Amino acid sequence: MDGSKQSLPRAVTVLRRGAWSDSAYDAVNLDFDARSRRRLVLSSESGLTFLLDLARPAAIEGGDALKLEDGRLVAVRAAAEELLEVHCETEAALVRVAWHLGNRHLPTEIAEEALYIRYDHVIEEMLQGLGAATLRVSRPFQPERGAYAGGQGHAHGHGHAHGHAHEHDHG
Repeated sequence: MDGSKQSLPRAVTVLRRGAWSDSAYDAVNLDFDARSRRRLVLSSESGLTFLLDLARPAAIEGGDALKLEDGRLVAVRAAAEELLEVHCETEAALVRVAWHLGNRHLPTEIAEEALYIRYDHVIEEMLQGLGAATLRVSRPFQPERGAYAGGQGHAHGHGHAHGHAHEHDHG
């Protein structure tokens, strides 16, 4: 490991939204991947470089705060990402699309009348083939973490590689 990382201030605790006041020392904008990491060098809005150094992975969300060892708080903002907004004509069609996305282990944000996923032209074509309407948008991404997610978005105890399409259930 690079010795310079040893001297960086460390963020070792995540405080959930509502569990801390708005008196943060600084703020950091993180995309979904960065908010899903356990250990990562980060730079705040004012230029503070610090090490995210959690004992276990944590599902960090926009509105949470990272507590540095010296007690300072760094507010977490969910950064805008390139996403697909997915709409269907009926609720049943939207549920069907959500099933296909889940079956492919794609992180998905569920809103009242739309789904949001990371932009992927292949998945966009699949969704359109299922009758969904898609729109490219840039906004913060806060996907569902999953019923068994112990801090990571995908942890349900079966062993096979992801990033593939397959037809089976996990029941």
